[in-house]
Formats: sequence, structure tokens, C-alpha cells
Amino acid sequence: MVRGLYMPYFVYILVNPERKTYVGQTSNFHERLKQHNDLDCYLTLHTKRHRGPWKLLHVEECATRKGAMKREKQLKSGGGRRFIRSLLEESGC
Repeated sequence: MVRGLYMPYFVYILVNPERKTYVGQTSNFHERLKQHNDLDCYLTLHTKRHRGPWKLLHVEECATRKGAMKREKQLKSGGGRRFIRSLLEESGC
């Protein structure tokens, strides 16, 4: 990365029609969402095991990849799962 150039990372939560969720992090969540829904892309095997389409439920911007990875881990914990359930209820998914 070029010094002084800000490149944010994103933590995102996807949901499919069966209300299954997926939590991930990336520097380009628009491209990553396309990959999750592209049946020919095998970089996203978890979301291929469950029927799509996968839709963006929530996204958070982080200043560093380390920060994004930390938040991703939090969202996969018990408290994070409760937070995701509340998002699902609020969104009506």
C-alpha cells in the first residue's frame, strides 16, 4: 500500500432467502458480493453450499484489515450472533 493512501476495509453480513447468514471482510465489498452470487466463482465456497441470492444485510467500514478481521471475529461470537439476529428481525428478512 502506498503511504498516505487510505484504503478502507469492510466487514459485511450477507443473508440468503433461507435466512442463513455469512460474515466476511474485504477491501471491495461490491465485487465480493458479486463473487458470492456468481455460481462459477469458487473463491466463496461457503455461500455456494446454500441457495442464493445472497443480499447485503449490513456493512461496516474499518480503517485497517486488522481492524476488519477483529470485527469479523466479534460478529462470529455469541454477542455478534445476537446482533445479527436483531438485524434480521429489524429488516424483516
